[in-house]
Amino acid sequence: MLHLYLNRVLLARLSLFMKFENLNIIQPILKALAIKNYSSPTPIQLKAIPLVLKKQDVLGCAQTGTGKTAAFAIPIIQNLHNEKNNNHNVPIKSLIVTPTRELAIQIADSFTDYGKFTGIRNTVV
Repeated sequence: MLHLYLNRVLLARLSLFMKFENLNIIQPILKALAIKNYSSPTPIQLKAIPLVLKKQDVLGCAQTGTGKTAAFAIPIIQNLHNEKNNNHNVPIKSLIVTPTRELAIQIADSFTDYGKFTGIRNTVV
């Protein structure tokens, strides 16, 4: 239990000094994050973004308002953008399942905001 607590404390302090640029986020997404006044990743973003960029599975739990959506949306958009640049005909590559339509709309809005300069599109079904 102490190890988990120390890990959280360390991540929280590290996130104060870390910038999104240090996570190898591409310029179009960094530009969109700057417009939203995001400069430093939260602890969950700090842990999840590098793993999702490597296309690894991630299961994350955090309180409301900690940046969970950005933690998975930013690297998904970047991976889709990179694939789009390598192959002009990219079929559906990501499916986000939510328990409510309202949450689906919120997540779609975030994908739209973060992907604003990438040409990546999304829709809510």
